[in-house]
Amino acid sequence: MISLSGKVAVVTGGTRGIGRAIADTLAAHGAALIVNGRQGGEALDRAVHEIAAEHSVPVVGVAGDIGLAETSAEIARQAFARFKRLDIFVNNAGVLMDSLIGMIPPESVDRTIDINVKGVIYGTQAAVRLMQRGGGGSIINLASIIGRFGNEGQLVYGASKAAVIGATLSAAKELAARNIRVNAIAPGFIETDMVRQLPEDKYQQRMASIAMKRIGTPTDVAHAALFFASDLSSYVTGQVLGVDGGMLV
Repeated sequence: MISLSGKVAVVTGGTRGIGRAIADTLAAHGAALIVNGRQGGEALDRAVHEIAAEHSVPVVGVAGDIGLAETSAEIARQAFARFKRLDIFVNNAGVLMDSLIGMIPPESVDRTIDINVKGVIYGTQAAVRLMQRGGGGSIINLASIIGRFGNEGQLVYGASKAAVIGATLSAAKELAARNIRVNAIAPGFIETDMVRQLPEDKYQQRMASIAMKRIGTPTDVAHAALFFASDLSSYVTGQVLGVDGGMLV
């Protein structure tokens, strides 16, 4: 049985989809949680209540846009104020705005880079300051198969997720001496609200590209996060783990 009892974990974008699955999985294995949601309000309050009630662990909600440095700083302040430690930081929050080259609005570029890239950098910096006081920790970044292989109509998204991979590798080298591990997960086609909005022909096209002939679930990704969060990966850093069922793009 994998135990995270006594550990404190942060999950950004943790109110739905992959982030919620990761939050539930870490809590199910005993971790106390800080869950971030961009807008706060009812969705964040509901996630905090449901996770705490189901798994009997302390859960704190922190509202805020992860593309702003002050949000990550507030998350770290809450971790110290409530738990006096931080062991796991999952940079999950992300956005995807498809546009063909020549039709990409500047605001889409700015928003994608703010959340997907700056958010990871801000989160990493905030996490490290607290983790090193406790003797180490694990930072887990959500990249994408698109960041590794690219895809039509996803120039900005692919660039942002490639940046997440580069940030992961650089941080892993710098932080290993402080016993802080940094790894990334690169999901493929995962059953989320975003996927459900695809036209049927696009959905079937993506499904046909998966060697295992099934769509991935948020729980599939969460299990990879659990591995990186736990002592099972205590000698693993600077890795990018694909969770894609053998998908080709």
